[in-house]
Amino acid sequence: MKAVQFSEYGGPEVLRVVEVDAPHAGPGQVRIAVRAAGVNPSDWKRRAGLYRDFEAVTFPSGIGVEASGVVDEVGPGVSDVSIGAAVFGFGEDTMAKYAVLTHWAVKPDELSFEVAAGLPVIVDTATRALDEVGVKPGQTLLVSGAAGGIGSAVLQFARLRGIPVIGTASVAKHDYLRGLGAIPTIYGPGLAERVRALAPGGVDAALDLAGSGIIPELIEIVGDPARVLSVADFAAEQYGAKFSRGPPNNPERLLDDVARLCCEGLFRLRVDETFPLEQVAAAQELSAAGHVTGKLVISIARGTKARK
Repeated sequence: MKAVQFSEYGGPEVLRVVEVDAPHAGPGQVRIAVRAAGVNPSDWKRRAGLYRDFEAVTFPSGIGVEASGVVDEVGPGVSDVSIGAAVFGFGEDTMAKYAVLTHWAVKPDELSFEVAAGLPVIVDTATRALDEVGVKPGQTLLVSGAAGGIGSAVLQFARLRGIPVIGTASVAKHDYLRGLGAIPTIYGPGLAERVRALAPGGVDAALDLAGSGIIPELIEIVGDPARVLSVADFAAEQYGAKFSRGPPNNPERLLDDVARLCCEGLFRLRVDETFPLEQVAAAQELSAAGHVTGKLVISIARGTKARK
């Protein structure tokens, strides 16, 4: 089968589409014929070696941690899904024709494979960040980097929780933020003054989703480093702020819940651009540039059977 791999740390040029044997579903797992896979900042950061100090990589290494597709193999102990079911969820090396999922939910017919593939990571990261930063209903949250995939999810979950949000993005994306329930403002010099004008009573917590070195300014705005959390800046804890990164918490329930919310019209994901498997490098370059609105997705063309 075709899969995207890299055999050394480096830029997008180290990515290769190669022929490999298809994986098999182990206990508690399913294998899917992948229809789409989500692109995340963690993909290019891992490829660039930014995680090498705390995440072991064996070369050659695959890419991708989320996908949607059709179940074609069920591992021992799995009884809640059958071959032929359309599912989406968390997995390993998902930018490939076939991939193994470790946690999944049935994909509703109302969701496209592309949208479903882009949901797992942003939903998990957004809900975990909101929980860990400790913001309560009625308190005001500042979100830096609000227009990307995680930001889009944060704004919507905050709205569902009754948490007002001020979100930073370029002017061109302000209508998008308003559509998700946030008060938009531009990033850059003068942010503290703009935020105080929008929230004279102050903000109660802040999230850094972009990793752009803004932690000190967010601490100044909030007034308490313990109320500032980053999902993107490894240096956050050096300033006394929080850094959030970890495995999904109760992933099956999380996926079921977001599928229901999507069907009820209470949550939506904008797929900014879709790429074929052969253009994963271009997708990662666009992700690294930091100007994505919503999510990037890899669409996997079908037509080949798994190599046994």
